[in-house]
Amino acid sequence: MKIKCVLIDDEPLGIKVLQNYFQNFPEFEIIATFNNSIEALDFLNNNTIDALFLDINMPLMSGFELIQLYNNKAHTKIIITTAFREFAAESYDLDVLDYLVKPIPLPRFIKCISKITTELQSKIVTKNEIHRVDPHIFIKVDKKMVKINIDEILFIEGMKEYIKVVTPEKTYITHKSLSSLTEELPEERFMRIHKSYTIALDKVKTIEGNRIQITSYTIPIGRNYSKDVKSKILD
Repeated sequence: MKIKCVLIDDEPLGIKVLQNYFQNFPEFEIIATFNNSIEALDFLNNNTIDALFLDINMPLMSGFELIQLYNNKAHTKIIITTAFREFAAESYDLDVLDYLVKPIPLPRFIKCISKITTELQSKIVTKNEIHRVDPHIFIKVDKKMVKINIDEILFIEGMKEYIKVVTPEKTYITHKSLSSLTEELPEERFMRIHKSYTIALDKVKTIEGNRIQITSYTIPIGRNYSKDVKSKILD
């Protein structure tokens, strides 16, 4: 699975430089670029990404303001790209992984890429080890913490501020984001296939067009997810 990245910079040249650098790293995939932080925030809050390269000084909303409003930042490695050195201390208060000063030298960019790769690999190993020892998650339902065996989960559906966890026997509703719960699950067994759905890969019965069948449920595959979904399930 590739490392999915988003680039945000109001200067086209800033994005172009990073795009050129990324051509040397095929394990990384740029899934979207934005010159406008407002449009970018909507995309970020509805998609799961691994790394975000973000300028600070942008019209309408600064990079720091975007980070504060970004719902999925616990999953994402955030890298600041800016011409100003003086905001470095403030950026690390927001759990930023790295701070790249423009013009960004290629050796410095390579060091950042290495840091991202190391962080993500460490996180995957830790999460998978936990689930091998105790394959359960806890979610809050009606003021109680309920234990759910991840082997029983068919899929999870996002419903604005809530999610629905569907198992063969019961459906649980909890106040949580789809992205945050997806992050808790082992990625070799679960996959986001739509902005509103994460599925258990081993529960897929059939794929027809842009729809997946899991038991009696028919679940849509989002346009932005289609290529990765079919590649992972069918390969």
